[in-house]
Amino acid sequence: MAVDISVSPRDGEVPLPAHLRPAPPCAMVIFGASGDLTHRKLIPALFDLYEAGLLSKQFAVLGFSRSALSDGEFRRSAHDGIEQYTGRSVPEPIWQEFSKGLHYLPGRFDDATSYEALRARLAELDADRKTQGNRVFYLATPPELFQVITACLGEAKLNQRQNEHGFVRLVIEKPFGTDLNTAQELNRGVQTAFDESQVYRIDHYLGKETVQNILAFRLANGIFEPIWNRNFVDHVQLTVAETVGVERRGGYYDQIGAFRDVVENHMLQLLSIVAMEPPVVFEAEPVRDEKLKVLKALRRIPPEQTGELTLRGQYTAGAIDGQPVSSYRGEEKVAPDSWTETFVVLKLHIDNWRWAGTPFYLRHGKRMPARATEIAIQFKRAPQMFFPGEERLEANVLAMRIQPDEGISLRFGAKVPGPTMQLQEVDMNFQYGSSFGPNVDQADAYERLLLDAMLGDRTLFTRADEVEQAWIWAEDILQGWRQHSSNVHFYPAGAWGPAWADAFIDRDARQWRKF
Repeated sequence: MAVDISVSPRDGEVPLPAHLRPAPPCAMVIFGASGDLTHRKLIPALFDLYEAGLLSKQFAVLGFSRSALSDGEFRRSAHDGIEQYTGRSVPEPIWQEFSKGLHYLPGRFDDATSYEALRARLAELDADRKTQGNRVFYLATPPELFQVITACLGEAKLNQRQNEHGFVRLVIEKPFGTDLNTAQELNRGVQTAFDESQVYRIDHYLGKETVQNILAFRLANGIFEPIWNRNFVDHVQLTVAETVGVERRGGYYDQIGAFRDVVENHMLQLLSIVAMEPPVVFEAEPVRDEKLKVLKALRRIPPEQTGELTLRGQYTAGAIDGQPVSSYRGEEKVAPDSWTETFVVLKLHIDNWRWAGTPFYLRHGKRMPARATEIAIQFKRAPQMFFPGEERLEANVLAMRIQPDEGISLRFGAKVPGPTMQLQEVDMNFQYGSSFGPNVDQADAYERLLLDAMLGDRTLFTRADEVEQAWIWAEDILQGWRQHSSNVHFYPAGAWGPAWADAFIDRDARQWRKF
């Protein structure tokens, strides 16, 4: 049984749009502009910002890549990408205006003369598009090029402001390292050329509307924060389940695995937002300070305890939505004897006053029966049971759904209508579509993050010390797994992981959430 919640303005009031600050004039240089990320995410996001009036008319996008493209060819591929990946037609008048700001420069990522050409082209764009010398450099390239590009930008003095009021910023995609050593090396390389205040490490999960709503839900409502602690919460579950396999990333994924790909970054970021203390003010550094405190309080799992507190799995052949799919070892560019994990569960503890003794269970896997990203807060049961059958009811659960069916639900017990005292679980649901209307504009995560980068708001970006602290915690687990590389349990595609996944949480007299 479910009870829906809708949101409406007070009687006699007209709902006002939220105040939105448009981006200042600037030029965005996209390194790797001929790649998939640019056409799938970045250009569509920039177009949506322009259409919404949040991108300055004085903007320019300069694609930089090895492919020999003209401005016209780059614009045509950008147009096709918007239609292909958004599934909608591009309004021609708006496109004509927007496309005037799209430009392209072929070059080599490690060639000094290419960066001199880049400097000259940016000077032309400053004059033609009135971008005022403001720069955002976006690294949409393979990770091995991050240090190469940042070093070349520094050597070409493109890391320096063009005038007293201008800015230069660097946006870096994940993965930010593959272990502690590589993360520290990358941080040193980046910080040699750029000040930390110029660096924006992007995690697209933090740009999702529903992730941002976690903080609003906790801190803007007085009824939840007082019970957001060990005294009332029995445990917390974080689930990131995907129905897809490794798709075309087999070669990359086989070197990385599920833990590095999702858990160490996305899921730790979600955990830190759920568990953090309220910041003194809602500004970038206080928010990031509180997230860092969570990561520092995260109890490390010694290598010898990884068998007890972690579990790895790998999918075999099976079926998704009734369609047969191959095993992980049968995927393109995956080693036929690979022990890389595609499924991970962990039991974590946060050693601070708010959460001491409260377990956090993390679960992530590919080729799951359903796609779901959810944070579930399960509360402790009432201290005394009064009603018949009350012991069979599920404990109160507050579930925050990141995707799909974005929203929040609260499960509690209620009396079933009738002459006898019978209790039943019911859900009180908030859903974006039903509460704010079916046409509510839920911006893509990249829209919010690109806008914030141009505005200079680093709240939703990861700081260097956050990155390194996450890898410090992860290093023990990776070491334990290296010592037992073949300790991976198999599960058929379309299952919720290996059979041991249920036993993992059953031993604590708890159960995984069902989707």
